[in-house]
Amino acid sequence: MPAPVLALTTGEPAGVGPDLTLQLAATASALPGRVVAIGDPQLLADRARQLGLELVLEPCDPGTALPAPRPGVLPVWPVALAAPAEPGVLDPANAGYVLETLDVAIAACRDGRAQAMVTAPLHKGVIIDGGHPGFTGHTEYLRDACGVDEVVMMLATRLAHGDGGRALRVALATTHLPLREVADAIDTEGLSRVLTILDADLKRQFGIARPRIAVCGLNPHAGEGGHLGREEIEVIAPTLARLREGGLDLVGPLPADTLFTPRHLHGIDAVLAMYHDQGLPVLKYAGFGRAANITLGLPIIRTSVDHGTALDLAGSGRADTGSLQVALSMAADMARARRA
Repeated sequence: MPAPVLALTTGEPAGVGPDLTLQLAATASALPGRVVAIGDPQLLADRARQLGLELVLEPCDPGTALPAPRPGVLPVWPVALAAPAEPGVLDPANAGYVLETLDVAIAACRDGRAQAMVTAPLHKGVIIDGGHPGFTGHTEYLRDACGVDEVVMMLATRLAHGDGGRALRVALATTHLPLREVADAIDTEGLSRVLTILDADLKRQFGIARPRIAVCGLNPHAGEGGHLGREEIEVIAPTLARLREGGLDLVGPLPADTLFTPRHLHGIDAVLAMYHDQGLPVLKYAGFGRAANITLGLPIIRTSVDHGTALDLAGSGRADTGSLQVALSMAADMARARRA
């Protein structure tokens, strides 16, 4: 079976995305599949020189087959910058450039020229300032571009410290919402959709025959029998009961402050947190720099890094490639699981 083609968008041109791409490509053994970068070849050449990396960049037409892999050579699907990019200095003029790199990767995955897309970090604020006021992030952009109604954000890492490399996967029932809006966003229909997508993609993309999913409560102590909130009684528990009748293996709702302990995580394939900062601080504490962001519910495979643009590190050579390495490896594994 040939190695999957991974379309790697290089992200915000003033950030560390170009650096990470080049640093990994300069170490051929670090690439788990056939990686093609998407970005401005001149930007990448300039950044490689700044970083002191010896690497041949090979621009190629996205509509043609990739050249055979060669050590020290990085294929590039070219997208031109609108304005010169300086490390650490954001320029709204390049907002459209960043979105175009995503469009190239999405098209390649949808027509089979790539088996997965991996995204380096972008900067939401500068894209909004660049004339795209409705932009809220990679996840929502991919949802709309692929024409699906619902996607699920999940981060995954591998635990260390005696856990035998066991995976920790945390998905979110809600994503980028102000905290005061979260409770109103938790309803039966939304929870059902998220859990159904999570269950289906754990099977399809991770090869888990019968996923076991632990579900957090919304309130402290999972509501403590209604004394600290009734969302668990009125919404979450009844929804889980109905989905169990349909065949899903669900545990909860459980108090989030004790769910993320070895005893409760034993035998669990994924955790569903009710909101962004309920689950992700735990995962990032356990595996920051070794985690990947995954968008479930798409017709294509997408993974990303677990960090931002790190403008202060761009061009310095000090950016840590660990998360991008994990994102690439996970994308390759997911592509192979889909083929199986």
